[in-house]
Amino acid sequence: MPRINSIDPGKAQGKAKQLLDGLQKSMGMTPNIMRALANSPAALEAYIGLLNALGGASIDAKAREAIALATSGLNGCEYCAAAHTAIGKMHGLSDDETQANLRGQSSDPSRAAALQFASSVVSKRGWVSDDDIAEVRAAGFGDAEIAEIVATVGATIFSNYFNHIAQTEVDFPKVALEETQAA
Repeated sequence: MPRINSIDPGKAQGKAKQLLDGLQKSMGMTPNIMRALANSPAALEAYIGLLNALGGASIDAKAREAIALATSGLNGCEYCAAAHTAIGKMHGLSDDETQANLRGQSSDPSRAAALQFASSVVSKRGWVSDDDIAEVRAAGFGDAEIAEIVATVGATIFSNYFNHIAQTEVDFPKVALEETQAA
């Protein structure tokens, strides 16, 4: 049962209403995480702003969704695993690929390197080694892409932790999560 109330978009007021209406218009739905975040229009606006900014990243949408899946898998976030599986499929990821991504793996070599680095960021709480940096650079990622990987991990950790705290009801098709690897 959710521990943070969801704001009904039809009853929302002020900035919360404006943000929720915008989400409904752009997504065709208002996900439960956004309804819960709307308790604080500042938190909702910050999260939407980060996601929108990352939409202009040099790493593509498939890679961003794969990173979100790997992060969510490590953090054991059922809500985000379901949401990013659905969104990843909209961006062309297959069922097998989304399941691999949840385990921090990919059949695409470049994406696999990004996921390995993202998984290191999560499991080492940001304290990656020089070898981790050298490996992601060897896979063709420069400073901009490394920053975008970290930003995607950060946005996903925010949503993972929020959903853990809120116990947000999953409103996407559920996916099975294997035992989490993060401490």
